[in-house]
Amino acid sequence: MEVITLNQPKNGSQNISSQFRSDMVMVPEVINEASGIRVFGRTLKSFVFTTDVATILYCNADAVLAVYPFSPHPAIISAVTSVASQPVFAGVGGGTTQGKRSVDIALFAEATGVQGVVVNAPMTAENILDIEHTVDSPIVATVVSAYNDIDARISAGADILNVSGGKETAAIVERIRRDFPDVPIIATGGQNEDTIRKVIEAGANAVSWTPPTTGEIFKEKMVKYRKDRREDFLEAHDGMTLREFEEYIEEHPEAEEKYSEDSSDGYL
Repeated sequence: MEVITLNQPKNGSQNISSQFRSDMVMVPEVINEASGIRVFGRTLKSFVFTTDVATILYCNADAVLAVYPFSPHPAIISAVTSVASQPVFAGVGGGTTQGKRSVDIALFAEATGVQGVVVNAPMTAENILDIEHTVDSPIVATVVSAYNDIDARISAGADILNVSGGKETAAIVERIRRDFPDVPIIATGGQNEDTIRKVIEAGANAVSWTPPTTGEIFKEKMVKYRKDRREDFLEAHDGMTLREFEEYIEEHPEAEEKYSEDSSDGYL
């Protein structure tokens, strides 16, 4: 039976955790400074930008931004929605995929339970309008430059703007907020608290955050595992490293039996 532990966080709210979810992928705390976007009665501040199902399952983000640099595919949408406990906003095209194909994928995405559909920057206002006439889900329109025709996208049915402008993101958000004071904005926040806070201060209501890759997480774990293994060996062999121990046994072969008996986890 899974052991449940109750921890008391700094803000006073109660936090339920477990021994098997101790390695959660946690979004930066600074994102909580955002005002959030209320979608169907739920306030969303953090969007994890990934389609990695393992990361999605073990991430505490408020929502998933399932957008990727390939043509959208129903199988990917199904995979993400099958594991996500949080709302999913799925990419339905805009670059390679447009027209009726995007409309069909948007309808499929809604049928599988996504909370919103995301259209990429190249998608035309006419295509956005077609999606608006087909699905009930909120449409998130990606903005990559101040030169995007934002007014046309909003008029066509975009409910939320997703700003991804690289180092210019904060400036683009500030410009949009100036011209469209009431439009909900998600913005990429970068990897550190300073860049996240900048887009929030510029007017972003929510932040999309790119989590570390599974390779990066594995790297950290392997460093720890190697360190723990070495420390266990030193403790079991009177502080000797593996090389020192081998040299010691060469000089004192009679001691090998002693260490073999003392070792309970197969060092020898």
